[in-house]
This record gives sequence, C-alpha cells and structure tokens, in this order.
Amino acid sequence: MVPIALLIWLSAELSIYSLLAHRFLDTSWGVSVLAACGAIFSLRAGISAMTWVFASAYPSPARRLTISESFRMITGEYLAFLLAFVFIQPFERLWMGSDRIRPDKRPLLLVHGYGCSRGVWWFLRRRFEAAGHVVATVSLAPPYTSIGKLVPQLAQRVDEVCRATGADQVILVAHSMGGLVCRSYLARHGRERVARLITIASPHSGSELARIGIGKNAREMEPGSQWLNDLAAEEVLVPTVSLRTPHDNYVMPQDNQRLLGAQDVELAGIGHLATLFSRRTAREVLAACA
Repeated sequence: MVPIALLIWLSAELSIYSLLAHRFLDTSWGVSVLAACGAIFSLRAGISAMTWVFASAYPSPARRLTISESFRMITGEYLAFLLAFVFIQPFERLWMGSDRIRPDKRPLLLVHGYGCSRGVWWFLRRRFEAAGHVVATVSLAPPYTSIGKLVPQLAQRVDEVCRATGADQVILVAHSMGGLVCRSYLARHGRERVARLITIASPHSGSELARIGIGKNAREMEPGSQWLNDLAAEEVLVPTVSLRTPHDNYVMPQDNQRLLGAQDVELAGIGHLATLFSRRTAREVLAACA
C-alpha cells in the first residue's frame, strides 16, 4: 500500500510541476521535467529541515557536535529521506524482491516504522545477510491505523517465518514505531516465539512530533497518551536492546527512545532515518544478535 501510494504521489507531483514549469516558465518539456525534479528534491529538503527545527526545541543531553559533524548529520538525514521516500519505497519491488528464507535457528524479522514499508530495510538487510543471517521482512498496513491493529499482522508473519525456517523463535529488529508494534505483540502473545528484541530510534515514551502526524497511530505516539501508558505497564518479556540517537530529529525529546529494562546503546551524530542506512547501526544490531 505505501509503495503504491508513494509512486502515485511522485507521479502526480512530477506531472503537475512539469506542467506548471512548461506553462508559466515557457520551458521545453525536457527542462520542465528537470525543474520538476528540482522542486521535488527542494520540497523534501524543506520537510527534513522542518524536523530539525522541531528537534532543536527538545535538545538531549549529549556531546555537542562540531559544525562539520552537524553538516554531515543533516546532509546524511536528507539523503536518507530521499532514498527511503523517493527512490526505494516507491519502487520497492525493484530494490527488495522476495525474502530469501532458508532453514535457520534464529532468523531476523525486520519491522518498519510509521508511514513506511519493508523497503526501508534495503541497506541493513544486505548487511545482515552478508553476516550470515536469514532475514525476513514485513509490510504492515494500512499505514495510519491504530498500532494495536498492526499486531495481528506481525503475529502472522512471526509464525510464517518460524514455519519456513524451522526455528522456534525469531529475533525482532524494529525501527521507530515498529518497536512499539513489537512491544505490543509481546504484551499480547508472550515470549514463546521471540528470542530478543532490538529497537532502533523507537519512541518508547512517544514523540512530540507525533502531534502533527496523521492517523490513529500518531495520536497513540503522543507523549502521555493512554495507549503508551498502558504499554508502559507491560513488562518487557525478552532481552531487549534499545539503539537510540541523542540527535534524533523525529523522536523528541530524544530521551524518549530510552526503555526501562533494555540495554541502552547510543548512536550519536546521526538522524532518525539515517539510522536505516548506517554501518554503525548494522554493527550494533549484529553485536546485539550475538
């Protein structure tokens, strides 16, 4: 659903911007298309910049970055945004293909975050498979429904992966909202099918940015929501590692990524989406799996 919606949106944007450039700037169609591409990239730059403006209002206690480090972080986050929402997810079938499942004792199951699909795991899936892991993915839909309504889909995929690999349990690796889906799954279904949970930049205590998000799941991720309070009352049933970035530009306050009872691993100087395209993230997840 998300890849198709993104592809339709991109096609509509490209068509409208090209038509406007051709009509009002009196350019050739070739130049108009190039101008439309520039407009698409510029709009995404504005959206990414907006997240950093929000994040600046909720600074986390962390080492202050140098100007060059900040520039690399902001640029890396913008490029990750383009990769995830302009190049990879709209054309997910070209980038991802089917999961390469084979018999394995501890397969990894990757769970995406808010407004995304399995396509966001393109980079990290390659890293995990290169390290010898069997990796499965899941796309949860619809994208803006209640988090609780996504849990049955995750439960079904967990069972499918266990049957296909012959494993008793999987290791759940989740980005952003995916961490909340996994915790809700554990609260409902217990630890029988899950050996370990690894979350990446997950808003365990919510995010102020969720207040401007759309959908029931955005309301549930607002700090202090009843849904989060109910989830917080549930004990974490499996060994858990929380990878967090004190410079997150989506989860704010950034310390809301911390989870009581979980091993805390800090990834400084990296943005929220950029964690999905980071070798550091891959190394830490692989270490946590070991």
